[in-house]
Amino acid sequence: MRCLAVLTVRNEAAFLLEWLAHHRAVGFTDFLVFSNDCQDGTDLMLDRLEAMGQLTHLRNDGPHDKRGIQFTALKTAASQDIVKTADWILPLDVDEFVNIHTGDGTLTALFAALPEATAITLTWRLFGSSDHVRYKDMPVTRRFARCAPVVMHWPWRSAMFKTLYRNDGTYRKPGVHRPRDPNPDRLEQARWFDGEGRALPDQFKTRRIFSPYGRSNYALAQLNHYPLGAMESYVVKADRGRAVHSDHLLDLDYWTERNWNTDYDPSIQRYAPATDALLADLRQDPELAALHDTAVRWRKQRFEELMLQEPFRALFGRLLMAAPARPVPKEAAKFMIGFANRSRSENNKTQD
Repeated sequence: MRCLAVLTVRNEAAFLLEWLAHHRAVGFTDFLVFSNDCQDGTDLMLDRLEAMGQLTHLRNDGPHDKRGIQFTALKTAASQDIVKTADWILPLDVDEFVNIHTGDGTLTALFAALPEATAITLTWRLFGSSDHVRYKDMPVTRRFARCAPVVMHWPWRSAMFKTLYRNDGTYRKPGVHRPRDPNPDRLEQARWFDGEGRALPDQFKTRRIFSPYGRSNYALAQLNHYPLGAMESYVVKADRGRAVHSDHLLDLDYWTERNWNTDYDPSIQRYAPATDALLADLRQDPELAALHDTAVRWRKQRFEELMLQEPFRALFGRLLMAAPARPVPKEAAKFMIGFANRSRSENNKTQD
């Protein structure tokens, strides 16, 4: 059985080897990775990994679709043989780590628990900064264990998911959060399940990118999402975001919605022995080891360069002052959702 992870990266070589080793431990057999506009050697690391037979690397230098760099990559992915021949597909980001709780923690165990599944939604569990200020070269999954509560009522982004789907022709193209281009002749037979093992309603077959609020979605599997890292890393990420989104600088809004440190979840450590062994094998390659060290130095140097600019220095100061996110009570969340529903209704009336 071929299980494919599709990844899009830019300037993330310092985290790439851990991500790859972890997902091999989970049970992914194949990796298709797109890179664009890298200054830290990510593209060179991917070239080396491809030469070693670890993955397939494609450069995604543009021109890019108006819907973004990641959409362009996934559009290209649909035509690749490695995608066409996969049995299961999951598009991911480098800050997302699959964490399976059932059985031995492998994809095989998850599929055994949900044998009828066409698609399985892996809902984010947001991991905050754990109040770390300085970037350190150590495994993300080990350094950051503080996270959001199991049951969340707000924000809706906390319930977003990525879709692990069976590549049986029901969906003909991968998408960022869910597969695209459904085959109408196969949709009726499709079965969607969430990370709790519950069958999902038919609307998930063609839309929806977030799980229902106010309940656990993690009994069988979750997607550990580490969108922030330490405060230094967030400043570097803000610079990358600014490049992708023109003059938009990631600020406290993004940080506040994702800096969850109320709970503690070390469950992903079940993979540590296997991940460490795979990571050690990769680092035995002198070229890979050197590329990793270069990427680490680049991140530290880039942070210092950014701190000479007032917008990034101000952002770092705000991060130092900001408190972690706190859960929104159920009643307050219902109040917010009520306005969101009203807004949607008014927009629909305007369009009609």
